[in-house]
Amino acid sequence: MRGEAYADETALIRAAQAGDRAAFEQLVRAYDQTVLRLAMNMLRSPEDARDVYQETFLRVYRNLGSFRFDCSFHTWIYRIATNICLDLLRKKKVRKEESPVLATAEGAVDRLESMAEQRADLDPQRHLMSGEIRKRVKDALADLSPRERVVFEMRHYDGLRLRNIGEVLGTTEEAAKNCLFRATQKMRAALGDFV
Repeated sequence: MRGEAYADETALIRAAQAGDRAAFEQLVRAYDQTVLRLAMNMLRSPEDARDVYQETFLRVYRNLGSFRFDCSFHTWIYRIATNICLDLLRKKKVRKEESPVLATAEGAVDRLESMAEQRADLDPQRHLMSGEIRKRVKDALADLSPRERVVFEMRHYDGLRLRNIGEVLGTTEEAAKNCLFRATQKMRAALGDFV
C-alpha cells in the first residue's frame, strides 16, 4: 500500500477504534470483497462464506481496540477470516464433509456439475473429462489437511506470496513453503494422470 493510502487507513482505523461507526463501515466496505472471496475459495459454499463474512467483521468490531498496528490491517483481517475458515473446515472434516449434492425443490443437484465449463457439453468426451477432473480436484482438496488446503488455496486461488501466507497463519515463510510443498505433492499424487 502507498504511504498516503496507509496514512488514510491508519486514520480510519484510529477513528473506528474511537467509536466512529462511519469509519468502521468504511473499513468493512474496503475489505468485504476480500473476505468474501477468501471464504468462497476456501469453503466452496455461499452459505458458509456469508457466515464467515459476518463472523469475521463481528470479531473485527469486537477486537478493533486491540489492533496495535504490528502488522498491516489487511493481514490482520485475513488472519481472522482464515482462522474462522480453518475452524469450519476442521468441524466439517470431523462431520465427514458435507455432500456436494444440494437438495432443491426440483430434486438433488450436484453443485460442481452446475459450475461446468459452458462449452464442455458440446463435446461428450470433453464433458466427461471435465467432470472427472473436477471430481478428482475436489477429492484431492478434501484429502488435504485444513492447513494444507488453506495454504494451497491462498497461493493458487488468491495469489498470495508465501511471506504473506506465513504472516496470515502466524508462521514463517519457510513453514508456509513446506506446507505448500506437501499439499502440492498430495495434489499431484491424487491427480496422477491428469497432470
